Amino acid sequence: MNRTRILLADDHAVLRAGLKLLIDAQPDMACMGEASDGVEMLERVRELQPDLVLLDLSMPRLGGLVALPEILRSAPNARVLVLTMHADGEYMRQALASGASGYVLKQAADQELLSAIRAVMRGQVYIHPAMTKTLLSGMIEGTSLSPTPVAVLSERETEVIVQVARGSTNREIADQLGLSVKTVETYRARAMEKLSLTSRAALVRYAQEQGWLA
Repeated sequence: MNRTRILLADDHAVLRAGLKLLIDAQPDMACMGEASDGVEMLERVRELQPDLVLLDLSMPRLGGLVALPEILRSAPNARVLVLTMHADGEYMRQALASGASGYVLKQAADQELLSAIRAVMRGQVYIHPAMTKTLLSGMIEGTSLSPTPVAVLSERETEVIVQVARGSTNREIADQLGLSVKTVETYRARAMEKLSLTSRAALVRYAQEQGWLA
């Protein structure tokens, strides 16, 4: 049996290790390489020409959404399956518009992820069940899949601004995450700049819209 050769692109080593064990245990799949940031991932794509890239959106040096079109230029026969923490319709629409063949949330069960990989390799588009309603809603409202600018936060930036939106001080966030206050301030400023937010009130509204305060 020909095995689907998969490249794992995620900045969390523990997650990559778990995914590698899961994939290599399948008779029809094999992990052929790993990358911990976007630049390394593109280098590995060019070198290995994988059948499928399992892609995180929030990675150091080069985010997944920015890198996605370059993946497809560098490996025209590859398919891209996004595996992300972002349960957000705009991220999903941007990923699909940029050429992704599927969108799966990181909380997906093992079997669901394997089903998504197999579906994508059959030429299908796979959408995480929790995101299907969001996609259909956008279509009903006339939302197109044309690319639009989307700010992609790193997981650490997201953690910081969620805590800010919940009313935590920089000191409290620093203590909770094991960071310095200055580092927290940097993450906070960077995230707000990416999101074009200028006040805590605007940040709270944004967090509410994303469902982060539920």
